[in-house]
Amino acid sequence: MGTLAADRCATPVATTTAGLRGAHWDASKLPADVRITAHSIRAHDGASVVGFLMQRGGERTVVCAMHPREMTVPQYMAPEILQGGCAFWVQGSRSPNNNLRLEHETALPDLAAGQVFLRLQGFRSTVLQGTSGGGPLAAFYCQQAARPPQERIAQTPAGRPVDLTGAEMPEADGLVLISSHLGQGLLMQACLDPSVIDEDDPFATDAALNPFDPANGFQAPPSSSRYDADFIERYRAAQARRVMRLDERARSLLARKAAARRAVKDGTATMTERLSATWSPIMTIWRTDADLRCWDLSIEPSARAYGSLWGGNPISSNWGSVGFGRICTPESWLSNWSAISSNATMENCAPHIRQPVCMVRYSGDNSVFDSEADKLESLLGNAEVARHDLPGNHHGKPVAKGELGGQQRAGEIVRQWLLSNNFTTVAR
Repeated sequence: MGTLAADRCATPVATTTAGLRGAHWDASKLPADVRITAHSIRAHDGASVVGFLMQRGGERTVVCAMHPREMTVPQYMAPEILQGGCAFWVQGSRSPNNNLRLEHETALPDLAAGQVFLRLQGFRSTVLQGTSGGGPLAAFYCQQAARPPQERIAQTPAGRPVDLTGAEMPEADGLVLISSHLGQGLLMQACLDPSVIDEDDPFATDAALNPFDPANGFQAPPSSSRYDADFIERYRAAQARRVMRLDERARSLLARKAAARRAVKDGTATMTERLSATWSPIMTIWRTDADLRCWDLSIEPSARAYGSLWGGNPISSNWGSVGFGRICTPESWLSNWSAISSNATMENCAPHIRQPVCMVRYSGDNSVFDSEADKLESLLGNAEVARHDLPGNHHGKPVAKGELGGQQRAGEIVRQWLLSNNFTTVAR
């Protein structure tokens, strides 16, 4: 365990990605007496994870932030939550910032380990905060924690065993969703470029589905493109078909490895099969930044800016190296990025949530659109939901210079929601 000075921890302890630009706190807003301690904890299956606990002393409730793929310690919600009388906990999974090893099912024991640790520290209540992709992870955890141990998921979509039956999974007392989408798989399907006709050739393109061809309605930035209804319908159907093809590819690679392992076990393996038995195939997913709504602002009109979460140049973001799910294993594709196979979807998990929910959605978000926010709220029909729509982009920053952002107001809203649900009693 280590202690960090609050005024010095914004940079040293942060691990960020390009997608998280603008998601960091204003360190000047942190309470002067906050203490930040680093903790190494072990999940039920022996995996080691790291968490950071921020507290002023005497807090009875801790707000717990975790994202399946990313770890950002200086979160912009922390100052208001700390000022309001709750502690703040940020933890990573066993494979932070790594698409290759992550599977949502193995992230659940990591999140559970954090919940056990915090209960042992004396906190009476825990509130999960799911920002962006952290939302579906938090919902997945709530779903599984509420089940009898013997009814929990026993394996990943790729067939890897996961022991949730023997894991202690304390139920959370509340849930905060900030810019939450409906699941990484549905997010991926919406921005997957369906004009790819060869997964091994990033330039092989079906011209009839190319979203960046003027013949299909594209206009050079910053002008908004204009895709007609027929193209949009064909495009979205083709996106779903590409997900199916990628699922088939992932399962084919896994089947080849499983067959080689059986041959090794039977003593009949060839040299190639012996190598294949230990082989870890990598899937490169080309062109994952092509959501038509990012380039045609007339589709689901909102206060968003032109472009995607990754920028306003579709050529560099769609063909470049940075983007969702660009490199993964068959296992991580099926668990995280497949709209067909992933278990961590709001459609699967949100209806099982019974805890009170505070939902914050930004009106200029170019990653979570009106229809998706409305869908999420409807899926939370068994919970008491307090929804707030605020100005700002995906991270609550101003969409354009001179406009208002929503980060500060989001913190205030969550702080008040915690108070109104009796989560902020401090014993000092």
